[in-house]
Amino acid sequence: MAIGVKLGRRNMFRVMGWRSEAGRAVPWIALIALAVTSFGAAPGDGPAKPYVVQDASGYNSWPMIQAIGEKLVCVYSRGSGHSIGEDARAVYARTCADYGKTWTAETVVANTPGYGEVAVGKGLDATGAMLLWVRRIGRDWNHDLYRTTDGVTFARVATPKLAVRPIQITDIFAVPTVGLMALWFAGDYRDDGPCHSWGTLTSSDNGATWTQTPMESGLTKSQWPTEPSAVHLGNGRILAIARVEKGTSPTQFQFQMVSTDYGATWKREQTNIDDILASTPSLILDAKTGLLSNYYYRRGRGVLLRRVVDPDNVFGNPLHWSASEVVALGSDVTFDAGNVNATAIRDRHYVAFYSGKAPDTSVLVSILP
Repeated sequence: MAIGVKLGRRNMFRVMGWRSEAGRAVPWIALIALAVTSFGAAPGDGPAKPYVVQDASGYNSWPMIQAIGEKLVCVYSRGSGHSIGEDARAVYARTCADYGKTWTAETVVANTPGYGEVAVGKGLDATGAMLLWVRRIGRDWNHDLYRTTDGVTFARVATPKLAVRPIQITDIFAVPTVGLMALWFAGDYRDDGPCHSWGTLTSSDNGATWTQTPMESGLTKSQWPTEPSAVHLGNGRILAIARVEKGTSPTQFQFQMVSTDYGATWKREQTNIDDILASTPSLILDAKTGLLSNYYYRRGRGVLLRRVVDPDNVFGNPLHWSASEVVALGSDVTFDAGNVNATAIRDRHYVAFYSGKAPDTSVLVSILP
């Protein structure tokens, strides 16, 4: 039986509701076969229980997970509550060599006196080493870039001084002819006034220096794409998914931003994905099948969701995302669970999130085919 989610009868019917780009129903017998062979479905089964990365006393939260070869590295922060700037909050890491099941002892990544630190983005450099963005907030606001080859020892390699101060810099990905790229967003979450923006950071020297390019400025809160995740699809095409901060579920939705020129220009549109609430997305493009998985947590409902598509079907059609499926369960306390981040090793996805109830939450990882 495959490791990961097991679809019960109810979820199988949800899978049977998937539709193609043209709106035609996918043959139900093919979907049942997919559920049985890929997911290890059995009547009455539900999502597989996630593995625990860290459940020490405290607010363990906002994880980033990255594969370095066959090793998993999960980075997270811990403080006393849902607060990013408290001095008590520091960043830690654990590694795993058995595909998500058991994790090594905790090591410290960043614990600067007078600052609260949170990991906000990860990726790989051109040599295959892990890069990690850590937001450091105290008497000033910084984003530090760390590098590690083993997930244990982290060295700070850059603290870029940017004309527009990001609230957050997100995951790093490679773009041909450009080098490394990450998306950022800036603003102050005010409902009134066009004061929000987003854009790209690019590096042609493996992360030593970064060039900031704003893409949209003067946005209202309802127009503002935050906490984006992006993938390069090939031939200069980039697809990103971001959350919207305005409104309450189900009136919230995810934005889709696409570029056809290696990130020089972008088009932003609303998707048909609205089963979210303050939900951070994480995208995985499968190299073998070409399928794109969009992971996010529905806060307040306690479910980790996935939508799987052929990216060609949604690149110019943001309203054609497939139906969501439940792949993990967690806490339904609205802001004490969520913030999905995903990585892949061969044919498995490793999806980290946090769950619990303040003041104690845990970092978990689900293993999915």
